[in-house]
Amino acid sequence: MSTTMRAAVINRTGPAEVLEIAEVPVPPKISAEFLIEVHAAGINPIEAKSRAGGGVSAAFTGFPVTLGADFSGVVVESPYVTHPLEPGTEVYGMSSTPRIPGTYAQFAPVSEMSVARKPKNLTHIEAAGVPLAALTAWGAVVDVARAHEGQRVLIHAGSGGVGHFAVQFARYFGAHVIATGSTRNVSFLRELGAAEVIDYTTSRFEDEVSEVDAVIDLIGNVKDNTGSRSLKTLRKGGLLVNVPTGSWTGFIEEAADAGIRATDYKVSPDARTLDTITRLIEDGDVKVHIDRVFPLAEAAAAHAALEEGHTRGKIVLDIAGS
Repeated sequence: MSTTMRAAVINRTGPAEVLEIAEVPVPPKISAEFLIEVHAAGINPIEAKSRAGGGVSAAFTGFPVTLGADFSGVVVESPYVTHPLEPGTEVYGMSSTPRIPGTYAQFAPVSEMSVARKPKNLTHIEAAGVPLAALTAWGAVVDVARAHEGQRVLIHAGSGGVGHFAVQFARYFGAHVIATGSTRNVSFLRELGAAEVIDYTTSRFEDEVSEVDAVIDLIGNVKDNTGSRSLKTLRKGGLLVNVPTGSWTGFIEEAADAGIRATDYKVSPDARTLDTITRLIEDGDVKVHIDRVFPLAEAAAAHAALEEGHTRGKIVLDIAGS
């Protein structure tokens, strides 16, 4: 195996154009880590925010930095000889970037707690779109909001990366799902399992829905004060879960003033939960939608596309085919 690899790196924070392709050393596997040959890597909003100088950029200790959390690929080295995920096993998961080098690269070291068997019915491109978004949706909808039969849940940006999983998980656990989206995504959201869809281009959602038990807020106040307006839709004592980093400062206090419980949610790599999600995918209960695929060399274009907004599902880098 070569000692160097191609990776999309940044040498400073800034616009999408700061992402460039470089030849860098293959990172070593240490302790209870895998070394993964990455076939595909998902693109996530937190990575664009970090590249621009927000997000988790405070953890950058120097440049160049390789971004990327999602991966699907093949085990090159396992944590130990008798590990059940032996070399050659197809796996996927979410890395703890930037604490360790990211997955916009041909190889990546990943913690044992972050790696699961790839769903048998997904390609590497499809699987790379799952981990961070699905784990975030699971945490917000299942772990925090406790989705269940009879519950009314409003999900904003239901057609996006996290949103399209959130709609499916809430529906799977029996909740009555109300999703917001644009005109072009109304049918898509119904196919995912939304019982009601509110087209935000033609209606004010707070005029259309009330007395919901929980709001999964995937927008915050960065667009049209969506977060603050959501408080009007909740019953007294209802729950608002705000997800995007830095999207609504002071939301807990604002919610409390309205008699609403509120919390943020931050995802962490969790192979055990990902194993559960894998079973739902293999059983056909949950699907991943890939909007666009870019080669590794066009990582900057992939970030630019994400930042344009209106992505349906996920954008993925094809690394093995680059």
